[in-house]
Amino acid sequence: MDERSVVTCFLRHGTEILLVRRSDSVGTYAGRWGGVSGYAEGTPDDAARWEIDEETGLLESTTLVRSTDPVAVVDDDHGVRWLVHPYLFDCESTDVTPNEELADYEWVQPPAILDRETVPKLWETYAAVAPTVDSVAADTDHGAAYISVRALEALRDRAAVAAQNGDGYESVADVARRLRDARPSMGVVSNRINRVMATAGPSAAAVRDRAIEGCRSAVDADAGAAVEASDLLGDRVLTLSRSGTVLDTLLTATPEAVFVAESRPTREGVGVAERLADAGIDATLCVDAAIGDVVSRDIDTVLVGADSVLADGTVVNKIGTRLAALAAVDADADCYAVCARDKIVPGTDVDTAVGSSDAVYDGEADVSVYNPTFEATPGGLFTAAVTESGVLETTDIERVAAEHADLAAWDD
Repeated sequence: MDERSVVTCFLRHGTEILLVRRSDSVGTYAGRWGGVSGYAEGTPDDAARWEIDEETGLLESTTLVRSTDPVAVVDDDHGVRWLVHPYLFDCESTDVTPNEELADYEWVQPPAILDRETVPKLWETYAAVAPTVDSVAADTDHGAAYISVRALEALRDRAAVAAQNGDGYESVADVARRLRDARPSMGVVSNRINRVMATAGPSAAAVRDRAIEGCRSAVDADAGAAVEASDLLGDRVLTLSRSGTVLDTLLTATPEAVFVAESRPTREGVGVAERLADAGIDATLCVDAAIGDVVSRDIDTVLVGADSVLADGTVVNKIGTRLAALAAVDADADCYAVCARDKIVPGTDVDTAVGSSDAVYDGEADVSVYNPTFEATPGGLFTAAVTESGVLETTDIERVAAEHADLAAWDD
């Protein structure tokens, strides 16, 4: 039996992926749905990007999320053992320019794979790179909004498989609990998982359908918050860390200049500065210790994200947020925390996770390391918190927090 290596690329826009139907011009599986695929000529990484460019014209809009070891697919009818190299890319555009190998294409929620005639083991190939409890727990590169959407995707996909296989509701509920608890400092993860479980019926199919709706509404909410905040920015802005909602706000508002604190030790602010520069915005990367100096010079607005907003208005966010907010108060600059309403959490407890000590010091001296990931900044230091509903007053925050407390009752 021949063995051939191929690549299959899943392009994800929001929470949908691109499925393509193979045309009669391809050698195998004509008429079936698949990902963007082709022979792994050269290296699989190079082949993946070449196929995306050739088949869809979307290469410049893509960012690699992950790839994994190949999935073995044995096709006795064709006498071939395929080694399928799976890839997942985030894609900013949906404007596909198909070549002759594609008879049709469609952006769909991934569970649609289970209802179509596809190339062999397409779902297994997708699942190899799809979000999971482990990937949600391990993600240190993205903000809470992005991670919460990935958690919804993981719940959606597990429920879809359970519904197809006839698995019980409890197996899906167990995954929901694990996702809910994967990022304790990110209340938006708990809130969005809780909403799905609290509003779905007690069946895997009901959870699947509600999770699909939750995926769509979460993307809309994060985008809506960015639009609301974009109208409040001055010409010169300082931000820190990496928040997808903050980045969308800045790309929408296109301020005159943006200073981005690098956010050590993982330096996720670097990617934000690069993205702003690529969009034609005057971006300056600064060291974290320079935040106070930068704000004192000529900053109109300090803009930060929020991993959580507590019921009393306290903002829990990446370390450095309090310094930026205090600097804004001292300089009489506006200071906004922008986030979706789902980041408002019940109670006033703060879970400030601690990062690896090796990221700060790996020497041999008897030195203790304090490397907090998050900190709590009092709500009184902010001009306002901004969500998709606009500017929220303290009473609004308290009311939303109470609503979210009610959602958590599904697991009582």
